Amino acid sequence: MEIIVLLKQVPATESFIGIADDGVSIKTEDIKWVINPYDEYAVEEALRIRSAHGGTVTIISAGPERSVEAIRTALAMGADKGVLIKSPAADNCDGLGIARILAAALKNIEFDLIIAGQRAVDDDNFQVGTALAEFLSIPNISLVVKEEIADGKIRCCRTVEGGTVVLETPLPALFTTQKGLNEPRYASLPGIMKAKRKPLDIKSLSDIGIDASEIGEPRAKVLAMKLPPEREGGRIIKGDSSQAIAAELVKALHEEAKVV
Repeated sequence: MEIIVLLKQVPATESFIGIADDGVSIKTEDIKWVINPYDEYAVEEALRIRSAHGGTVTIISAGPERSVEAIRTALAMGADKGVLIKSPAADNCDGLGIARILAAALKNIEFDLIIAGQRAVDDDNFQVGTALAEFLSIPNISLVVKEEIADGKIRCCRTVEGGTVVLETPLPALFTTQKGLNEPRYASLPGIMKAKRKPLDIKSLSDIGIDASEIGEPRAKVLAMKLPPEREGGRIIKGDSSQAIAAELVKALHEEAKVV
């Protein structure tokens, strides 16, 4: 089984995010970059499917040169090979543009299954997986917490509001991951050493048969970034009795906080 995993490199959640001088982007100098957490579930599930059904796991990412580090981490976890589509045009894309780039790359690669994180934790737009499935004209099941593959079909349990639903579709297909699907493994030292010898191709847009003009302009643009206002310190209400304190509290909530 040929399995594709979509991967994005994002800032680690513990990194301090500062606003750049242009006011519409973030400072990147001191950020620690990691695999998008939902994509880690995708890598792990792909490795488990390969273990059960055989085949290969290919990691594909569209982004800057530093994304190689994230791909190498996935290779160290056990994936077989990686592909990075590197272009300045990809750096400024929205989710729809990235999906177009990935679709162009995958038209030249055989696959039975594509696995993606349900979203990236940096922009939270939930678009890439679903848009890619649409561009490739294959079924898409999102927010998957369990999957089974048999007889050329995949059956997925996905989360919905208040519960879960089971869906089945023939392969090839794409599904996106949700928390609870698995517990991603850590890259072992032998895995890290092997990853250095695994194939990792860096391709341009022309290599995958697409021009920057075909990607399209982002549908939404960042106009400004601002840090949230600093919260004021709390105030302790004192009084001679509990009734007096309660009355003063209600007054403060009504006149100052304006919540009652």
